[in-house]
Amino acid sequence: MSGTGDAFGRIKKAVDENADKVQGAVGKAAEAAKKATGGTHDDKIDKGAGAATEYLRKRAREGRKE
Repeated sequence: MSGTGDAFGRIKKAVDENADKVQGAVGKAAEAAKKATGGTHDDKIDKGAGAATEYLRKRAREGRKE
């Protein structure tokens, strides 16, 4: 189980260090998901992408303060 925790920690650190780049990836993933679902779940995809983007913005702001 500690291997999973270590992997999560490394991913979290990479996201924190590259939050601006990851935000672009979130947008691309959301567009791909919308295309794959044919627009039937756009509202849910937008909600999830918005929450992820807001989290990344928060992490980026916190990273700049340190």
